[in-house]
Amino acid sequence: MRFWSWSRLLAMVRKEFIQMKRDRMTFAMMVGIPIIQLALFGFAINADPKHLPTAVVSAENTAYTRSLVAALRATDYFDVRATPAREEDAWQLLERGKVQFVLAIPPDFTRRLLRGEHPPVLLEADASDPAATSNALAVLEPLARGALRHDLAGPLAGRGAAPPPFEWRVHRRYNPEGITQYNIVPGLMGVILTMTMIMMTALGVTRELERGTMENLLSMPLSALEIMIGKILPYVLIGYVQVLVILAASFWVFGVPMVGSAWLLLACVLVFIVANLTLGITFSSVARNQTQAMQMSFFFLLPSILLSGFMFPFRGMPAWAQWIGEALPLTHFLRLVRGIMLKGYGVTDIWPQLWPLLLFIAVVLAVGLKRFRRTLD
Repeated sequence: MRFWSWSRLLAMVRKEFIQMKRDRMTFAMMVGIPIIQLALFGFAINADPKHLPTAVVSAENTAYTRSLVAALRATDYFDVRATPAREEDAWQLLERGKVQFVLAIPPDFTRRLLRGEHPPVLLEADASDPAATSNALAVLEPLARGALRHDLAGPLAGRGAAPPPFEWRVHRRYNPEGITQYNIVPGLMGVILTMTMIMMTALGVTRELERGTMENLLSMPLSALEIMIGKILPYVLIGYVQVLVILAASFWVFGVPMVGSAWLLLACVLVFIVANLTLGITFSSVARNQTQAMQMSFFFLLPSILLSGFMFPFRGMPAWAQWIGEALPLTHFLRLVRGIMLKGYGVTDIWPQLWPLLLFIAVVLAVGLKRFRRTLD
């Protein structure tokens, strides 16, 4: 046999193209993943979020307070969406994640301003994600120097000279020091569970189908639901082992606080684990082999990490990307785990993020059972 033959090489290349044509899912992943990455990194990801929801509590309504709020809006970082009458109501909006900032203007602001006393103005920020607030807070100092320049004219022109006519007092709540680990480490819990639970379940079931051991299940008096739950339960225990390891590291290595209830967090973890395991079972019923199961798991993991608010601020993304992110379980779990650990969420506070996870489980479980029955048949 000759060392080199163009005909043999072309035959081998032709054979590989035929194999690609047969394995359409792999070919679709090879084309689809780069397209998704281009779309997400090019259009959805934004490390400089603007138009952040802001609540304004103003004890007086004067030309100076209106100018201050208008100047805040003009920076494009602050979007006033609520004007509650009491500071307590604004704090609840901040705690539940409805707003990113709360601006509180005191009742004697105008009087002290005209006297040249440099009155303080309080701005409270949800600093649980430092990257979401850092750029917005950086514009406050130049804003103070120019916000009231047109109002402090004539005899009051001296009030607008340096130093600024009023003083910013910024309170970074839930993460005063801006420690990145407070945001990243709790989020890692969700990312690790998403990656391992979906992949292990999808590969585990697909492996049985490839090896033919699934036929043993068919000879047993088990329904599709019983088989699915039986496949899921062992991975629930594995997931809790992972969670306990992450929590131990977060407390004793990174110093992340636990403001809320650890038992409530573990209950939310159970819902999130079940959501990922049901998705893994569904993937296994669609995939023909373990390679396809792994590809589908990675295909789901990529947008989960990028669009959930784990790596980049959620509010920095365009509306269409936020809609996709709201459909991902990781988005809601990150809000739950950060809310419980950093903000002290209670049972009533977790429900807005818990019901989307329960809905996701119901939908995916229905689809998975239908596909799984077909697989068993």
